Amino acid sequence: MTKTAVILFNLGGPNKKESIKPFLFNFFMDKNIIRLPLPFRYLLAKKISTSRSRGEANDSYKELGFKSPLLENTNAQAEVLEKKLGSDFKVFTCMRYWHPMAKEVVQKVKKYAPKKIILLPLYPQFSTTTTCSSFEAWDQAASQVGIDVPTSGLCCYPLNNGFIKASAENIKTLYQKAQKDGHKNPRILFSAHGLPEKIIKDGDPYQWQCEQAAEKIAHRLSVILNDSEGSHATKPGDSSVASLPQNDNKNIDWQICYQSRVGRLKWIAPSLDEALEKAARDNKAVVVYPHAFTQEHVETLVELDIEYKYMAEKLGIQGYYRAQTVGTHEDFIDGLAELVRQNLDKTGTHAENDNLCPKKFNRCCTA
Repeated sequence: MTKTAVILFNLGGPNKKESIKPFLFNFFMDKNIIRLPLPFRYLLAKKISTSRSRGEANDSYKELGFKSPLLENTNAQAEVLEKKLGSDFKVFTCMRYWHPMAKEVVQKVKKYAPKKIILLPLYPQFSTTTTCSSFEAWDQAASQVGIDVPTSGLCCYPLNNGFIKASAENIKTLYQKAQKDGHKNPRILFSAHGLPEKIIKDGDPYQWQCEQAAEKIAHRLSVILNDSEGSHATKPGDSSVASLPQNDNKNIDWQICYQSRVGRLKWIAPSLDEALEKAARDNKAVVVYPHAFTQEHVETLVELDIEYKYMAEKLGIQGYYRAQTVGTHEDFIDGLAELVRQNLDKTGTHAENDNLCPKKFNRCCTA
């Protein structure tokens, strides 16, 4: 086997109260996040990071003791993945906006002296704002320290079997709990982090991939609940129904939506707020599943578990349940390990399934 370094990418998060502002500044300084010339981007990033670190971001991280658990949770995934891969592999955690960032991690990788590097984002769905940004930062940092090793980047894996299976299993746990609590047919809300609509219109495939993943998970869940291959998931994007011929409830009611909107730009829809309002009108209990996140952090532990739960209660929703992210679920880690092995003989950037995205999404890494 070839001595291989696997770089596990994630967003990052503050590790203390004083880190919130610089973390946010790094985030909003990213040209993939705010698409303005440098002087204007700098001024806007400084303004936003200052106001949010004193306001809503401060309040959110206060709920977590002013420390994001994202690094700890990502390190746990890295540890399990490394054990799964074996002694010829070393997994490095690399964060985009807070430590350890690419400039620090490349030094460790260079010292490790691998014969092969595989870039593996913990974002199943590709976006220019996540995977592309992480790859760009890595390439720049690696070039600066003179790393010249065959490298393969996995840009996305929204339909990966391990990810889909782990997601369906986690939803099933809460879905069945909701049923035991008397909610015969709760609505599953697949909630992904939102993006400004103009980013999607510029050719970013993120929304399309989120919809594809939600439909695939809904189909898998229907199979699990029915112990049958005869279920049919309908098109993603609206209140969609997956037929369950052998289930007493007859169908799975599900919808995709988006959370975490900031700023004045128009964002992709429907929002989670709108989805909850619709569930309230339809007298539905909800099972919320954040299918674009693969570990617990502020958007799940505070936004979903506290803020949106409170909103649901105010709207009169009788049952609000939140399924856990895939984390270190064995199926998910198995899926990541298989993706690594599949990329051992490749170079360049690849989707799990070549030509996954329709051609209109020209901001895809493989376009």
